[in-house]
Amino acid sequence: MKSKAVLESAEIKAIAQAAEAEALKNHWRVTIAIVDDGGHLLHLSRLDGAAPMSALVAPAKARSAALGRRESKGYEDMINGGRTAFLSVPGMDGLMEGGVPILVDGQCVGAVGVSGVKSPEDAQVARAGVAALGLS
Repeated sequence: MKSKAVLESAEIKAIAQAAEAEALKNHWRVTIAIVDDGGHLLHLSRLDGAAPMSALVAPAKARSAALGRRESKGYEDMINGGRTAFLSVPGMDGLMEGGVPILVDGQCVGAVGVSGVKSPEDAQVARAGVAALGLS
């Protein structure tokens, strides 16, 4: 049996704080979601002024990144490239840029999803959160 890394409270707080700092620095009103490797919600923060819908979209982006073990932008690109059948995959509903997986030694331990501004900006906030762990 193998052991695996998991996100703990301190890491979740660090990710959330770094992502929020990036959003506030840029005056972006977003929702930040952090999920575990199974896509289960660990943290949700809707910043002041963020659209109510972003509280649904951010966790979906995070879940897609965690379950797929890759950035959610890949799914958006795939669908925009014509592979629309992928829209029927069960449980995958955040298929747009803004979900970023958290990888530790090549293994996914969770993901960050952000919604509220342009998709590349959402991804920028999510990556800032992941970067707070210093994993590179």
